[in-house]
Amino acid sequence: MKGFINEGEKRLQEKGVSNGYSTVRGNSQRITREYYDSLLIEMRVIDAVEASTKFRLFNEDFATPVMTAALSGLDNICPDGMTEVAKGAAAAKAVMWAGIGDEPQLERMIETGAKTVKIIKPYADHDLIYEKISQAEKHGALAVGMDVDYVFGPTKKRGYATTYPVAPKTLDDIRGFVKGTKLPFILKGVLSEKDAEKALDSGASAIVVSHHHGVVMDYAVPPLMILPRIAKVINGHIPIFADCGIESGADIFKALALGADAVCVGRAVMAGLASDGSQGVCRVLEGINEELKFIMSLTGARDLQSIDPDVIWR
Repeated sequence: MKGFINEGEKRLQEKGVSNGYSTVRGNSQRITREYYDSLLIEMRVIDAVEASTKFRLFNEDFATPVMTAALSGLDNICPDGMTEVAKGAAAAKAVMWAGIGDEPQLERMIETGAKTVKIIKPYADHDLIYEKISQAEKHGALAVGMDVDYVFGPTKKRGYATTYPVAPKTLDDIRGFVKGTKLPFILKGVLSEKDAEKALDSGASAIVVSHHHGVVMDYAVPPLMILPRIAKVINGHIPIFADCGIESGADIFKALALGADAVCVGRAVMAGLASDGSQGVCRVLEGINEELKFIMSLTGARDLQSIDPDVIWR
């Protein structure tokens, strides 16, 4: 799997799709990768059994807790790239997440059979937010949510932009969005115990522990570093997902052991797309899930619920 992803990564680089890593001091992606690599895993093989990675979310069953990240566009990788990713996610029986995109694109993704989570930017125009929520409901999305961390717009440094202005949201704003939809509402970009507490207060159905792949702020705490503290605040009341820099089954296992219920994978999925379209996406999702299953089996975990956080060494 690593070789297949590496080949896809080369194709992404050839297409000018940067991975965002930098040796410049403060680069959040580099700091995150170094922290993930500092986490070690102990083995527990006596009485071990082959693990199951079956995952249930919002009354739907999936083969894996490995989900796609909330990607956007991707037409520079292949035509109608987001729909191709959705096809791959559907084939892998994995949850599909989608970021910026119009209504026809969302409809095409959901028509593939992929159970899709639509993430909306924190637009200054609340009518636009409710319009996007309505579109998700209309086309049968699994859930809807918001990038609560991307509230001050693009920066020249990052080159990351949205079509419409964005603005910070109050707790009351978020409560209104939660109540304004029949779908589960997810808050993406929670990176503190304080925001985790507010997420519970808002009535959100789940959170994503994320620093938006490092594009929002330098020196952002790695998601897996703060994850155990956030998990303690959430205390099992709602699902927790981990995002940013997760590249392998080992990364996923570490996230699950530290308190996540599932994870979002972006760059590796894009590499699969670059290599072989929707089939490449499916191959990456299934391959990474097999890596996860193997590690679970070697650490005494028979299912996702029995992963022991004490197998992680720092």
